[in-house]
Amino acid sequence: MNFQLSQFFIRWGATSLALWVTSYVFSGIEFQTLSSLVVAAFLLGLANALVKPVLVILTLPLTVLTLGLFLLVINAIILMLISALVHGFHVGGFWTAFFASIFISMVSLVIEGLLVQSNKPL
Repeated sequence: MNFQLSQFFIRWGATSLALWVTSYVFSGIEFQTLSSLVVAAFLLGLANALVKPVLVILTLPLTVLTLGLFLLVINAIILMLISALVHGFHVGGFWTAFFASIFISMVSLVIEGLLVQSNKPL
């Protein structure tokens, strides 16, 4: 249980940091407060765990037809959904969300990789 909880906080922190970096790289991504950043990161993780699998199943024929590229559209839609839910978090438009979601995924992957590597026992 303790290991799962620490993994959760590592992912939440990595997503928060990735969103923060993304807000500096993309002018269409804005946070008004630190709490909106943290809440957006939490809801993004929750949406990726609960909403994304449902969307993937519903759009499976389109995803297969596009050889998986439609998954990028699903990521952008989820980011725009989080933007609509969290007061103080703004995404400029679909294409900003599209490219920002790719960037967030890459940055989160790198950060999680670094944090997990540093937490491994010798």
